[in-house]
Amino acid sequence: MIFEKEGVYLHTNAKRSNQDTTIPGFIRIVERAGVPALEWSPLEDDGRNAPAVLYSRKDGEGGEEDTNFDPGYEPDWAVISTVKKDREHVPVKESGQWAFSLPLSELYSLRRARFSLGRNFLVLTSRGGHPLPPLHFHRGGTRELLRALQHYIILDQSPVDGRLFLAYPLDSGALSQSFDKLHLLDDGGSDLVSRFIHDPYATTFGGFSKVTNFFRAALRPPDSPAHSRPAQDPSLPSQPDDEPGFELITCGVELGPRPDVTRGRPLGNWEEFLDSEGRVKNPEKVKELVFRGGITPSLRKEIWKFLLGFYPWNSTTKEREDILRVKTDEYFRMKVQWKSVSYVQGMSDLLSPILFVTQNEVESFWCLTGFMELVHQNFEESQEAMKQQLLQLSVLLKALDPELCDFLDSQDSGSLCFCFRWLLIWFKREFSFEDILILWEVLWTRLPCDNFHLLIACAILQSQRGELIGSDHDFNTILKHINELTMKLDLLSMLRGAEAIYLQLVRCKDLPLKVQQVLGLYVPSSSDEESPDSQSSETQRLLAQSQAAAAASSSACGSSSP
Repeated sequence: MIFEKEGVYLHTNAKRSNQDTTIPGFIRIVERAGVPALEWSPLEDDGRNAPAVLYSRKDGEGGEEDTNFDPGYEPDWAVISTVKKDREHVPVKESGQWAFSLPLSELYSLRRARFSLGRNFLVLTSRGGHPLPPLHFHRGGTRELLRALQHYIILDQSPVDGRLFLAYPLDSGALSQSFDKLHLLDDGGSDLVSRFIHDPYATTFGGFSKVTNFFRAALRPPDSPAHSRPAQDPSLPSQPDDEPGFELITCGVELGPRPDVTRGRPLGNWEEFLDSEGRVKNPEKVKELVFRGGITPSLRKEIWKFLLGFYPWNSTTKEREDILRVKTDEYFRMKVQWKSVSYVQGMSDLLSPILFVTQNEVESFWCLTGFMELVHQNFEESQEAMKQQLLQLSVLLKALDPELCDFLDSQDSGSLCFCFRWLLIWFKREFSFEDILILWEVLWTRLPCDNFHLLIACAILQSQRGELIGSDHDFNTILKHINELTMKLDLLSMLRGAEAIYLQLVRCKDLPLKVQQVLGLYVPSSSDEESPDSQSSETQRLLAQSQAAAAASSSACGSSSP
């Protein structure tokens, strides 16, 4: 036995009984007479006597085999020997009919997937075109299984489906065929291996812009003393390549050292940033100072109103007075019309710090409105935005700390669902009230990227990696440990750590595309959202509302006069 993992279930969903039956079992990689095979057996079977066979359907009482059949979740198929034609059917117990053993030479592909915020499962397909029943990893372990399989086969990620991997034997002939199928070289790939070994630069120049360690290991001559098996990790995001339609298989992200980061002093001298009419002369400098050190409490109310869109940065003192009047009138007009207001869970968490700082009902409402422009998708019923953020967090963590990801995945915590509350209300319940005032104003600057809150989550998780990996944790105790971090985290350390992570990632020359997308590095930066013209337009819009409201008020007064 080469590999074994308990807690791998089959979900049979038997149609006749209309019940969802789950059968716990073991997944194993075994060698029998030198032939490696992937086997699953139910928990009640020790699996040591599992036959090296494929399966087919047993049709009715006569036991006729139907090999052109997709079992899916159907219950009425049984293990049938195809290794020796003269072998009798293998006697199995009731749940043992689901056991299977597939020689790895017969494995054609596997698909790795995950239910929303749930467990991983694998769908395997044999070279005969038959999918095996999906394997649900209730306790994690898919990554470990894939790594173990790579000792015997090459898993080549599909260029059109990042979750699908094609299986090839670890021999040069099969590898040449796979290159040939990709049409990377004009004259075919029959002698690609020998040509690559003798002249790698000339051979790869026309087809590849880069060749990874994975290919170097796979193509090394078998008698070479340095020959080793590939260490590809299929779950990591692939990098783009110059060759269209082809994604490189990478061995991980080579990150440089993490830089030291220092925090600055809170922004305190507000007047020096205003011109003679009260306009903010350099909004980006203000944001940078706020990001670096926060805001002096006495200035927090004023500057928050800029950060949350209550005032445009380009507005004058006189224009801000008019804007305040317009927003006050608008608020009370809306308040009269409200018969009921439904806020969902978590909204009070967002409002309370704002109300504490502004001490004003109108200003609190409009500042909360600005805040909700940033996070309203978190509270949508579909929770698609939350799922997306958890996936983005997973992308970042895999690039930063694959070992920690492997551990969490092995404990059925790879979905990072225990971070849900962090992202939903921006760590409101993780830090002290005073720390939250600093943290939120830092996040409102949108520096150094819109997803800086995900980097803070990464900093927290990495600060706990020793406790998590070094202890005998499972899913429940991981969740308990994360929840018990409340009010125990040092904010300044987390901010320094998150910024250091950002700098470490952006300095990486071969940063995967998915990581670039999360950090906003892949999006064109030609937006004019923060340009002076757009800010001026916002000011003019608000002033136009003011004039329209005044005109409407005068008209109403005139029509009501006797």
